[in-house]
Amino acid sequence: MRKISIDRKNLVKKIAMSFFGVIICAISVGIFKIAALGVDPFQSLMAGLDFMIPIDFGLLYIIVNVLLLSFALVFDRHYIGIATFINLFLLGYITQFTFEFLKTVIIDPSIFVRVACLVIGVVIICFGSAFYMTADLGVSTYDAVALIICNTWKKGKFQYVRVITDLICVILGVALFVLSGGGFLKIPTIAGVGTIITAFFMGPLIEFFNEKIALPFLNGKN
Repeated sequence: MRKISIDRKNLVKKIAMSFFGVIICAISVGIFKIAALGVDPFQSLMAGLDFMIPIDFGLLYIIVNVLLLSFALVFDRHYIGIATFINLFLLGYITQFTFEFLKTVIIDPSIFVRVACLVIGVVIICFGSAFYMTADLGVSTYDAVALIICNTWKKGKFQYVRVITDLICVILGVALFVLSGGGFLKIPTIAGVGTIITAFFMGPLIEFFNEKIALPFLNGKN
């Protein structure tokens, strides 16, 4: 009975970490949108779709992720967990709320403010990702696609498959953005320096937060 109690307590902590991580990541995406210096590759695709399809971003995010969820459920559902659904239903709406709120606070930001928002966004998304990943209760539907391609279909190593899926997202996002009248000069707002940073340089910072904060919290050392 004691072991069951401990396991349940640990599960509750992991669920709380998943909620916290997803919320923090969603807030960071809203900050990235204010910075307008590029977002992560999947959000580049979402930005292009958001510019083309006239519905709320939160609802659009759910629709796209339900399609990706269907793919995962058909080909390898073991990557799907509680955190997958937390991400699916919360991230889009929290991102939308954060962005709309920040637009009322940060009006016509200078380049210095935008760079500051980018730095803050990178730190926050790494912090949230550390909690979300350490909880290990499932991955996002987008993460599941690359994992299925490399682990289930055996079509390559994860790092290379992920680079390909990220490139596809960025290319599609930019194409949809331009076709919808976004203009070439505004492309860096959805696929810029922030996209490069999130695609290639987040790992060490996530690992730092994982070792220093997320893991100690999960193991009861904080």
